[in-house]
Amino acid sequence: MAVLTATGDRSGSRDASRARRRATRVPPVVLAFVLVPLLAEAFWVFWPALQGFYLSLTSWDGVSAPRFIGLGNFQEMLHDAVFRTALLDTVLWLVLFGGLSAVLGLGAALLLQQERRGVGFYRAALFLPVVFSLVATALVWQALYQPDGVINQILGGVGLGGLRHAWLADRSTALYAVIVPALWRQIGYVMVLYVAGLKGIDPVLYEAAKVDGATRWQQFRNVTLPQLRSVNAVVLSVIVIDSLRSFDVVWSLTRGGPYHSSELLSTYMYSTAFQSLRLGYGSALAVVIFVLAFGVIASYLVRAFKEAD
Repeated sequence: MAVLTATGDRSGSRDASRARRRATRVPPVVLAFVLVPLLAEAFWVFWPALQGFYLSLTSWDGVSAPRFIGLGNFQEMLHDAVFRTALLDTVLWLVLFGGLSAVLGLGAALLLQQERRGVGFYRAALFLPVVFSLVATALVWQALYQPDGVINQILGGVGLGGLRHAWLADRSTALYAVIVPALWRQIGYVMVLYVAGLKGIDPVLYEAAKVDGATRWQQFRNVTLPQLRSVNAVVLSVIVIDSLRSFDVVWSLTRGGPYHSSELLSTYMYSTAFQSLRLGYGSALAVVIFVLAFGVIASYLVRAFKEAD
């Protein structure tokens, strides 16, 4: 009997292990749905990215064979005045465009989170610019910024003719004038992200805060902001990536001018690589953009995880 029992136990354990293997086996269809996009991503994204890193270490005009020069392109950046201007403008763009889009998007979400009559119209109106392409948006704002455009006409009509300005032709205002249409398009997108985050906050938390006598500002600081931590991470990632890859609106409005006053790293990379045919130096600029984006996002995520722990 003992032998039969032991044999039965072993066969039962084998059957159980087979059942577990069958339960944990991934169906071929699932593997296909995972592997096919991964292979496409590797072919269209990862491999070109690795090639870009290699080209940043070469001197290449796009015709002849690349010539390996090591860190020569990055050393050249240290003495490149246009690169320093583009880097400072990119940081300024990141702070102004990113900060204002986050603050204004959150403010719009707080105002429009409640379901009331007409709120859907205002949400749609704020989100509508997101649907437009950046090139179309830039063309509309280019017409508004013309010396005889709507903006200068409005200033003249309200008695502020002294403020009439060639907004895109002045080195002191070109960058800020370009930020406005990019910001106009970004606010609606950030608003949608924050509205989704606000909908996920438990109303019981606000009721408890009201019972404790918390003011609206205290509710916002102690309830809303902590509950939006995960949404803030998404918003930051979106803003940083959109800021560093901003190209269409700048190129359509000013092409980085006048005299590089609105030059960003993205526009400088494009003009260097595809107009001056210095693809090695352009690839090095792309590496700098990647390092900036990765550094900002990674530092924020590390700090957020530490606070969560």
